[in-house]
Amino acid sequence: MSDKLVVDYTLNLKLRKTKPFFGPGVVELLQRIKRTGSLNTAAKEMKMSYNKAWRIIHYAEKELGYPLIIRNVGGSNGGGSKVTSDGERMITKFLLFQKKTYQATNQYFEEIFGEDFLS
Repeated sequence: MSDKLVVDYTLNLKLRKTKPFFGPGVVELLQRIKRTGSLNTAAKEMKMSYNKAWRIIHYAEKELGYPLIIRNVGGSNGGGSKVTSDGERMITKFLLFQKKTYQATNQYFEEIFGEDFLS
């Protein structure tokens, strides 16, 4: 058995212009909207206020220059939200970016720290 400390790392990947606007939180929110059909329900599942969820989506849309969700307000069908095709594309691209980044970083981590930190 080794006496060496087992150490790992974290990455915080986000897209940004001047400030971060798209990352794992936005992806999770969009995925929940896609599943539930509701920004309000998605926000509640994430223990987030509707207002905060709306601001997050609105800011990402502003920075990207296109809508991520389509909102249907109230009415006889009760309203709801749907992820746009651009929103779907951003989810897919960000998850691929995240996967490839972690794959490369895992390789570098093992190469650089493997003998010191991996048991």
